[in-house]
Amino acid sequence: MNYMVRQISSLEKIRENPCVGTKEIQKKTAFRGERFHYQLVIKDESGLGGALEFSFRSPLPEAVSVSRVEQVIMDCPAYPDCEDEDYITKEPGLMPDLLFPVPKEKFYFYVARNACVCLWVTVDISDNFAAGTYEMIADFYEISVKPNEPCGKKVQKKMELTVLDARLPKQNLIYTQWFYADCIANAHQVDIYSKEHWDLIEKYIEMAAYTGINMLLVPVITPPLDTAYQRERPIVQLVDIAQDNGEYRFNFDKVRKWIKLCKIHGISYFEISHFFSQWGAEYTPNIYAMVDGKKKRIFGWDVPAGDESYAKFLQAMIPELILVLKEEGIAENTYFHISDEPSMQHMEGYSRACRIIKPLISGFKAFDALSDFEFYQKGLVSCPVTASDHIEPFLQANVEEQWVYYCCGQGNKVSNRFLAMPSYRNRIMGLQMYRWGIKGFLQWGYNFYNAYCSLYPVNPYQTTSGDGAYPSGDAFSVYPGKNGPLLSLRALVFREGLQDILVCRLLESYIGREAVVHMIEEEAGMPIHFDQYPKNPEFILSLREKMTEKIKAFLVK
Repeated sequence: MNYMVRQISSLEKIRENPCVGTKEIQKKTAFRGERFHYQLVIKDESGLGGALEFSFRSPLPEAVSVSRVEQVIMDCPAYPDCEDEDYITKEPGLMPDLLFPVPKEKFYFYVARNACVCLWVTVDISDNFAAGTYEMIADFYEISVKPNEPCGKKVQKKMELTVLDARLPKQNLIYTQWFYADCIANAHQVDIYSKEHWDLIEKYIEMAAYTGINMLLVPVITPPLDTAYQRERPIVQLVDIAQDNGEYRFNFDKVRKWIKLCKIHGISYFEISHFFSQWGAEYTPNIYAMVDGKKKRIFGWDVPAGDESYAKFLQAMIPELILVLKEEGIAENTYFHISDEPSMQHMEGYSRACRIIKPLISGFKAFDALSDFEFYQKGLVSCPVTASDHIEPFLQANVEEQWVYYCCGQGNKVSNRFLAMPSYRNRIMGLQMYRWGIKGFLQWGYNFYNAYCSLYPVNPYQTTSGDGAYPSGDAFSVYPGKNGPLLSLRALVFREGLQDILVCRLLESYIGREAVVHMIEEEAGMPIHFDQYPKNPEFILSLREKMTEKIKAFLVK
């Protein structure tokens, strides 16, 4: 058989040619409650290409899924002024990312001349999985496609997976990526909140939970996010509002439906979308109501944030919303946003917004993405969500409810999930968050399929950068498929980072947190910071194996 077949880790990105020096995997050890990934790479070495049949055998077939790793367009690898060299490339081109599900029982594919195909294998090890060793077998056959052409040879690859008699703890880090209902409607060409839209929303929620997301944005009002001044995004506000003779009436049926879908799929934390415009809290969001029987925009860019009429509206709506949250049993796990990414020149406007909102949400946590420590010092935000490249002052202050985020601006030194970055730079965030006791992680783009400031929708299969606005991969982690979302390699690698936190916590239960941190930094050969960590996949993989062996030693005592 004139093909090279290799089993490699999930931290490799296979482009035109697989890395010959990449370590091959034949054995792995995992825990109950873990999700294990690896890749099968098939390269034509004949220079002729050919068709292959693939099949996968395992004693745990219900736990295994296989996807083909597809190359996607990377039209903006990094911003032009990016000085960081820890990228796979800074040249536009193709990069593996989209995971397209294929049948594991029998799958046919073609390998082009001197090219390669990559398959992504996932093994979901449930909490009640029996401990033991399982052998998984991947078979590849050359297919005869012409008369009298001899059948090709068979290549077989085996993976020995040992499941230990230990269960990973439940994820306690809160993880959100902003969820855009309007982008789902646009991408799938359905009417907002039609039956088709709700069906798709549920599928996107289900996949969000699968990637480790356990907090979801609730668009009680249309989120005032990434919207150009004086423009509007499609209306997705969940609350129905009626205004008659200056009095408000609210219907929260769609809010309850949204919460119900989240609960069904394991989402346990909720964030109420922002009540003031982004980047300054200067204006009110676009809000619609039935006014004397006619649909009308009652707030928006033409209404200043401090307008008394808006304060009265919030005073009418928020208490009723809180009652719904309590009735749905989620009040304790609900956070409120005020305005996204304020900077120092917005201190006055943000302070004004806090004075309006804070009395109405007493007992709830308010949190926002921001980078200036003074917002925390002044008591405006008790739960700061800080950019990873501005977090040091917050860490030095030992902020109790410290979160971290990254977006398009975090492309130098720190972790991110841009397409052009190596996968270890994506996954390392888990160990960094464990090291610094981070409570939550926020990233702005679960499914943002728009251009800059939502000026127009884009096709994410034609541009992964919002038409050049962001580094490719920044704006979304899932792709719109024919009947729902499709996974990305980046989303699952980040979830592996979340899993690393759970392994650290399991080991911590035996040796204590201080010893676990010492083990991480000893293996790294340096103190771990958000802008300082080993620039290679071997560190993560080796550390994980050593942690697993240490836990295993306690299990056999």
